[in-house]
Amino acid sequence: MAHKEIIIDLSKENELRGELKKKDEAEARRMTRFLEMPDLSRTPGSPLQEIVSRVGEVPVLKDFDVIKIPEIVPADVSFDLFDFPLDHPARSKSDTYYADDKHILRTHDTVFWYYYLNDNEVKERVQRGESLGTLCYGKVYRKDEIDRRHMNVFHQMGGWYLQPDSKGMLTLDDLKKVLTDIVKTVFGDVEYRFPDETFPYTDPSTEVEVNINGEWIEILGSGMVKKSVLKKMGVEGYNGWAFGFGLERLAIISMELPDIRLLWSEDERVKKQLKLGSKFQEVSKFPPITRDISFVVDKSFEPNNYFDLIRDIGGDLVEEVSLMDKYENEEKFGKDKVSYTYRVIYRSIERTLTNEEIAPLQDEIVKETIQQFRADVR
Repeated sequence: MAHKEIIIDLSKENELRGELKKKDEAEARRMTRFLEMPDLSRTPGSPLQEIVSRVGEVPVLKDFDVIKIPEIVPADVSFDLFDFPLDHPARSKSDTYYADDKHILRTHDTVFWYYYLNDNEVKERVQRGESLGTLCYGKVYRKDEIDRRHMNVFHQMGGWYLQPDSKGMLTLDDLKKVLTDIVKTVFGDVEYRFPDETFPYTDPSTEVEVNINGEWIEILGSGMVKKSVLKKMGVEGYNGWAFGFGLERLAIISMELPDIRLLWSEDERVKKQLKLGSKFQEVSKFPPITRDISFVVDKSFEPNNYFDLIRDIGGDLVEEVSLMDKYENEEKFGKDKVSYTYRVIYRSIERTLTNEEIAPLQDEIVKETIQQFRADVR
């Protein structure tokens, strides 16, 4: 890609990373570990990097700037500037990782808009009335459930194009032409459609869905950039379109991957198969080991925080965590108490696990459930 690269100063992020490393608490250690994980969108040989490369060669995008932004960003920039409602779940500490009271691990790569428009060279280009095109990609972080399709560290790619109003007003049809090129570049000749959608920072907005084996699957969100959002970032008299998508989702669809963890595998039998458009053949379906845990906790209990605890201890050996039972019984458990039963499925993507290997992990989960959540394990 013959793109101009813009790299934002990371001194503030490095300071915040240093502060996290000094903290001796589970959430801080967790965030430090996530931040130190490799960026697969920049890892040669990764199908995520291949998607980035392909999208970057789409004709209308090939001369766009590429911006690399911090992974720890101000919460107000991420939410307030992008018109997230005050009650939006993404603002909650049960959905988002807070490095401190004012900074979060970025939850969406659209935050690049702010950093791009605050770059001094870009400001000069705006003053001259130039059109602007940008791509951004990398890791993002969200607390999430545990299954074969979700991880709380994943990768996104986004882009936008802005032009002065004096050059004309771009439309949703202009955007759809670009999205069509992206779909064809990644998936080839596939059926697709554009259902309406709603996003905080674009209006009107649309998604892209592709038909894979008779099933319509959403792969991308997009829309026309809100002028009110641009104004908050100090830019007026411009209009444009924007899009964003999860790289893992596209890779999983393209290769029919059965498990998101395969994208991180170091097993050569797995890695040599990770080619876009080539259906993945399972090396072997290793047997699962299943363990249940039941406990009573306060109603303030947040499942996403509990999933993080299980990930901390079980790591990549945990395939799925599912809620088997939840109920209240004031007479039996007391007021403001809830009973939960979760099933933890352990399965390696590379080898057969043993009960002796899993027992200490499950024991540790029980111990930390009691300590971190003040739970009464039954």
